[in-house]
Amino acid sequence: MKFLVIAQNLKVSGASEGIVSRSFLAKLRMAFPESIIDVLYLKNHPSEDQLHLLPVDSIQSHVINLKPAFVTKWLNRISLRLFHISLYDRFVHKSYGAPISKIDHEQYDHVFIRSSGLNHETLLGARDLPVLKKAIINFHDPYPFFWYQGSHHALSGVELFRLKTMYKVILQAKGCMSTAQLMSNDLEFLYGSRKKFYTLPHQFSNTVFDLTDIQKVRPKTKKLTIAYHGSIQFGRKTEALLDAYLALVNENATIKEETEFVLRLGGGDVNALRDNYKECSNIVILATLNFSNSAYEQTHLADINVILENGPLYCNILVGKAAFLASLNKPVFCVSPERSELRQIIKDPKLIANGGDITDIKMKLEALIEKRLGFNEALYSFGDYFSDENFKARLNKILEC
Repeated sequence: MKFLVIAQNLKVSGASEGIVSRSFLAKLRMAFPESIIDVLYLKNHPSEDQLHLLPVDSIQSHVINLKPAFVTKWLNRISLRLFHISLYDRFVHKSYGAPISKIDHEQYDHVFIRSSGLNHETLLGARDLPVLKKAIINFHDPYPFFWYQGSHHALSGVELFRLKTMYKVILQAKGCMSTAQLMSNDLEFLYGSRKKFYTLPHQFSNTVFDLTDIQKVRPKTKKLTIAYHGSIQFGRKTEALLDAYLALVNENATIKEETEFVLRLGGGDVNALRDNYKECSNIVILATLNFSNSAYEQTHLADINVILENGPLYCNILVGKAAFLASLNKPVFCVSPERSELRQIIKDPKLIANGGDITDIKMKLEALIEKRLGFNEALYSFGDYFSDENFKARLNKILEC
């Protein structure tokens, strides 16, 4: 069997899509060890991505130039205002489509197209190309951005035009999938699709990473460490979580003496957040790390890892770090809206608190801390949801579409 995977992000650090796309290739090889796996890698700037660690047969790598000509930029302003059409979008999609169009897709049994970021350039770049009729396209986030929970985009004419453009891609594609069941349901309805949107959760495999760099690791200073590594954007309830923990520190002498909350934050106003909690020495807000250092802290130093889901009311995406944290067999404490993807996966309600209810966060976090101070056994927060068996079973169903 021959696979072609068109990928937009295979970085070893930074955005989570690189981590999960690399892991997808590892799990694809695990599921089909005798297959041929070729990769077309399209990125928008040069980077050193340790591609030699990927278990594939060949990789073609292209750097896409996203700087348009001056006339395109000038005409784009007029087109946006008068016709609600982005000429820059068209330029970008053609730029990504050029190397895709040169692939001999007929030699492959299956083609996967994966994208990165919120603009889904690789999917849109394949529009009207013959390869799309054989391709299974992957949505890691909703598109267009107006439908992304926590975004502040208005429902403009441009966004509606983008919706129409993606609709054409979905019509032409062989199959569609997303990484979350709620998102699959939503996109299937949003695009009026007559095709089923399958769900293939994010994966993690440490075999495609060099995790030896631990030079910037912060040493553990308390008996129990709570850790959050990630963004504070898109309606995530960072302040509610920290206010609940701060109340526990002020009220519970054991928690104050024996615990710390270490946050490695990106996105949002980190400085303002740091200033708000500077009087509490138990709360440590630091800069982000590369994945190797970050993985070490969450694996070897953290006793409780935290996930903040998007909000405020609904989260239909699966955060990229979930599969990695599931592999650690440690407690994962989730701060989530009332309706979310993780509420369907994590069966223990004591591990998920309502991001809009500080009392709920405080009560559940306190109970988890007190339990982990006494016992440190393995905990399988996600059950077998991210297991190799579940991945292969879901993948086989998708390949039959």
